[in-house]
Amino acid sequence: MNQSLVYALDFDGVICDSAVETALTGWKVATQVWLDMAETSPSATHIKQFHALRPYLETGYEAVIFMRLLQQGESVEYIQANSQQIFAQFSSEVPLLKRLFGQTRDQWIQNEQAEWIAMNPLFPSVAEKLRELKGRAWYIVTTKQERFVEQILEANQVELPTDIYGLDRRMSKSAVLDELMYMHPKEKICLIEDRLPTLLKMQSNEDLSEVELQFVDWGYNTEQDREKAKAAGIPVIALSEFLV
Repeated sequence: MNQSLVYALDFDGVICDSAVETALTGWKVATQVWLDMAETSPSATHIKQFHALRPYLETGYEAVIFMRLLQQGESVEYIQANSQQIFAQFSSEVPLLKRLFGQTRDQWIQNEQAEWIAMNPLFPSVAEKLRELKGRAWYIVTTKQERFVEQILEANQVELPTDIYGLDRRMSKSAVLDELMYMHPKEKICLIEDRLPTLLKMQSNEDLSEVELQFVDWGYNTEQDREKAKAAGIPVIALSEFLV
């Protein structure tokens, strides 16, 4: 493990495999929005299809739209090719979907916390790797709410990081990295992400030129993303290379 690096780690897609929980929460919300889905449950095929769509999702509420389209019989390929246009078609419903998505997830945690945590497993060997960071400065930089990150890490016996920069902070990841560089002037910050657009944005920011970037191959991205990362000079790491 490189002792000279201060790790800034994304959460969903790097540490936590939240795809199943996101899909199920999305379906639960869809049953509230579209009456023809009331009291239905997703099939194993729907969940598998959602896994293929997960790289095209940026925020949780979009899972509601994906699950509705899958329930209606739309193909994965169609949704992948048209995701931005699809989201635009639902723009007027976004405030409702966001509110219901948050409420539904909160109710699930309140009523069945153990079940909810089980639907958010850590990727293989990640818990052990994080435990080895004990005593070092490291951070979570995520769009997820901080309390969710805390609950999942604690359930996996992982000591909480130095700080969690989550949705609650309303800070861009660029702003977080600026802050971390100020806090650790003599060390190099290493951002590990599973979303290529985020890393390309950081790479184009001259103020962040000293930040080391790593792109994981086990998260929510595509082979095309990984090839683009390599072409841009961003290292693509396997799980065996994580935090080494």
